Amino acid sequence: MDSLSNSILSVLLPFSVLFSKPSWKKALTLLLGTLLCKGKRTVCSALRAMGLGCEPGFSKYHHLLNRSKMPLLQAANILFFMLQALIPSGVPLILYVDETLERRKGKKIKAKGFYRDAVRSSKSQIVKTSGLKWSVMALSVRLPFMARALALPFFTVLEPSKKCDEAKKRRHKTSIKWTSQMVAQVRRWVGKARSLILVGDGGYAVGQLALDCIRMGVTLVTRLKMNAAIFDFPSERTPGKRGRTPLKGGKLKNFKEMLSMKELPWKEMEIIGYGGVKRLVRYITNTCMWGADGVIPIPIRWLLVVNPTGNLDPLPLMSTDPLLSVEDMIRMYIDRWSLEVTFEETREHLGVETQRQWSDKSIARMTPILMGLYSLVCLMACQLAQDDLIQPEKTVWHQKDAITFSDMIRAVRLLVWKENLISRKVKKDPSRENITVEMKEWMESILQMVLQAA
Repeated sequence: MDSLSNSILSVLLPFSVLFSKPSWKKALTLLLGTLLCKGKRTVCSALRAMGLGCEPGFSKYHHLLNRSKMPLLQAANILFFMLQALIPSGVPLILYVDETLERRKGKKIKAKGFYRDAVRSSKSQIVKTSGLKWSVMALSVRLPFMARALALPFFTVLEPSKKCDEAKKRRHKTSIKWTSQMVAQVRRWVGKARSLILVGDGGYAVGQLALDCIRMGVTLVTRLKMNAAIFDFPSERTPGKRGRTPLKGGKLKNFKEMLSMKELPWKEMEIIGYGGVKRLVRYITNTCMWGADGVIPIPIRWLLVVNPTGNLDPLPLMSTDPLLSVEDMIRMYIDRWSLEVTFEETREHLGVETQRQWSDKSIARMTPILMGLYSLVCLMACQLAQDDLIQPEKTVWHQKDAITFSDMIRAVRLLVWKENLISRKVKKDPSRENITVEMKEWMESILQMVLQAA
């Protein structure tokens, strides 16, 4: 690209310190080509989108992914602090963590395994498929022009299958172990001055993860099972009594049993669900000890939320911070769904699962790049919104008022094309000023039609 807008360069330039000058030019070309192209996100597709289909040295762009050094951990660090700058100081950083499955087949893909496909599975039928499992950590960010919080990925780690680890004779790490290491890395980045809150679904309600978070000074908010084992706090030790100090008290009624109990101190409150839907719910909360997975009991605040109409299943939540309010626990868990939306939009607009790399390095790099590109597009859109360059796309059949990711990526693509087609190709001529203006308007209309048809 001969010219780029400052709104785009200000987002991409911080990553230039990770590359040499020749590698940075190739990386910038591939990144912009991946952003502009449609369909499969392969190196060849990115080169064609950049007008380099006849480039004789195209193999050098492949070498950037499968041979060159690419410090993804440092790139994640830079992206994290760029996203953190959008959050006011003193406000806790809310981290979302979840796993996503990239469906891939092929004998050369060594890290693949057979996993449950959450998209195709249901309560009555479990579907397993071949693919790569990724652990994704995102930061909750509220952009000025959007009503809901976005889950912007900054840290994506490949989880090799157990069969792959056994073939390479290395210790297999579970998803919980990977998550603990990712949280520890983020804690090293921010230090102890900033509060961190980790939000996950029911799969992260593991005692070892909760202990690791408490040790690192991180609050864990997750969903519990309806039959979770909760206990009263241990009573004070009798002076002079021998034996070990008890770690927990008597066992309490689980959440399933609480639903049939009468005269419980239920309270009512109105919550705003995903999409701005308001609901009136009842809840009950208290503090207790939680024992899971054979680890030592952990003090938690539990929260049981039920819908009086019965349209929604009961929702038991927990927090390792007993002082966390009920409103914050519910809001954080509802906003966690934004990470699922991020996964879907990266597949729809950035081509996740369409890569065709076969080498181990390329496979381990391409998906984290695409996940990070999602956050970079949001950062670019935040710059464009200051100049009022982003508007929701409205049609006769869909009167959309809120800005979505499709509007953001369309505005970024349009800016890239305008800077390199209109600004570079159309020359100013005082004697033909009217023709130049008409030509600019004509080219802008063509770009709009291309964007809508793509």
